[in-house]
Amino acid sequence: MTEPLPIDPIAEARRQWIAHGWSDAADGMTLVTSIMRAHQLLLARVEAALKRFDLSFARFELLQLLSFTKDGVIPMASATARLQVHPTSVTNTVQRLERDGLIVREPHPRDGRASMILLTDAGRALAAEAAAALNSEVFARPGIPADELAGLVRTLARFRQESGDFTTRPPAPDPL
Repeated sequence: MTEPLPIDPIAEARRQWIAHGWSDAADGMTLVTSIMRAHQLLLARVEAALKRFDLSFARFELLQLLSFTKDGVIPMASATARLQVHPTSVTNTVQRLERDGLIVREPHPRDGRASMILLTDAGRALAAEAAAALNSEVFARPGIPADELAGLVRTLARFRQESGDFTTRPPAPDPL
């Protein structure tokens, strides 16, 4: 990790935005830049925790997704949708995990064009170890006070939903 800067460069950028006549965009620029920097900081922590497992976050996410399924099996298209990444990214991730013996790819039983991804015992064990490391080193202490965390998560979820990231199903009607 590098030494902390003596000033907050994002606050300075905000000051410059205002000084250059962009006051109406200064808060938005500050928000976007802050979130992007927070992403970099969190990703660095995640990558440090996963390094000893020779996993990227993408590889971990796929292993963990498979471990959450009943039988450790999911269609490749479902993995792509749930992970919210391009199919090429999932294909590359699958190829690396398959090469390392952590998953197996098989033909879909009903769709000759599709593939199923199966978690191996080694993949399940590695996912569990990596999840334990992430939980203790990153997720249990994300760097935001607990009393602020739920509100921030709600705010980001609302932003994601309003940006078209997901929809919420209407509640089921009460039985008659």
